[in-house]
Amino acid sequence: MIEVVLNDRLGKKVKVKCNEDDTIGDLKKLVAAQTGTRADKIRIQKWYNTYKDHITLKDYEIHDGMGLELYYN
Repeated sequence: MIEVVLNDRLGKKVKVKCNEDDTIGDLKKLVAAQTGTRADKIRIQKWYNTYKDHITLKDYEIHDGMGLELYYN
């Protein structure tokens, strides 16, 4: 299990526990459950790279304690 920190820069910082073999889509569902936002309205980025839903966290080299940016579409 790893813990990923997502910050939306609007005052909301979410810590989510997930597995490295989870996809970005699974991570969005976990974030949606904690924030109350629909999963299809969430976009996860790091700098200018928008992460695709079907690729795993391990493939993106997302590790324990890593911070990602959370945006709303």
